Amino acid sequence: MTAQDYASFLHPAHQPAARRAMLSTWWRWRDHQVHIARPAPQPGGVQGFGGAPEDRPTEGRSFGPRLLVIHGGGGYSGALWPLTSLLAAQGLDVAAVDLPLYGRTLSLDPGSVRYQTWVSLLVDLIDAEADGRRLILLGASMGGMLAYEAAARAPQVVAVAATSLLDPRDWRVRARLTRFGPLAIPVAPLTRLVRGRSESIMVPMPALADFAKMSRSRELSQRCASDPLGGGAHVPLGFLSSFLNYVHVPAAAMSTPVTLLHPALDDWTPVQLSMRFLQRIAAPTEVVMLRGCGHFPVEEPGVSDLISAVVRLARRHGS
Repeated sequence: MTAQDYASFLHPAHQPAARRAMLSTWWRWRDHQVHIARPAPQPGGVQGFGGAPEDRPTEGRSFGPRLLVIHGGGGYSGALWPLTSLLAAQGLDVAAVDLPLYGRTLSLDPGSVRYQTWVSLLVDLIDAEADGRRLILLGASMGGMLAYEAAARAPQVVAVAATSLLDPRDWRVRARLTRFGPLAIPVAPLTRLVRGRSESIMVPMPALADFAKMSRSRELSQRCASDPLGGGAHVPLGFLSSFLNYVHVPAAAMSTPVTLLHPALDDWTPVQLSMRFLQRIAAPTEVVMLRGCGHFPVEEPGVSDLISAVVRLARRHGS
């Protein structure tokens, strides 16, 4: 499934802007060739986040805040490209990264990837691409908590926007995230028993997550679950264990502002789960409900709500 296929699920009025061509750039990090997608340059335009320093222009660049889009489990830059393109159409300097196991990022040893790998990669990427401009992180689904974690460790980040804030150490979150419902509550402690060769066993995402709840569109949910670069990917048991048992930066220690952009009709991870964490964050917070949207926001007017909220956030931190 291509980025253009995902764009077809947006409102027709959004589709022209959502179909902007993608430029693939690559960043070598440890044993991974990391794919970073950004809008292809247009006549008179400039390149944005991503790529080696020598590949980026030195003249005519915008010095407003940059925006990095971060996917969650079952997502990747291509799936989120239509939303990324809509943000680019608003004049924002945007990019979307493929984290190891997903998208077009290549890993020498996929079985060794852990949630900590994702956190370290993001922090190092933010540092490697620092150019004096401010940075906003936009995390989707599981990527929301990942954006929160990276922002807490990276002073270049001035704000976080997230469609959800799912702390898997909360038993209520575990009961919702997996296919196992209430049976998932004791899963996290049990996954600590995963050791040795069993950590590298690769399992299909659809066996773990209920992708039927990914979207209000049955067709979109099915396509997400079967996309080999996204929901159809395989992940090691060690990654699942590391995610379920990860201890995030305490909410009371967070100093970066956080905006929750939560889909109003999310049947997979209801807003109450994210609010439990958001309300404990010491930094300034706000909530924007994406009207009419399911977990994967593609419906109107919620997509317009998301675009407007991110643009406001960028303007707020633009000086």
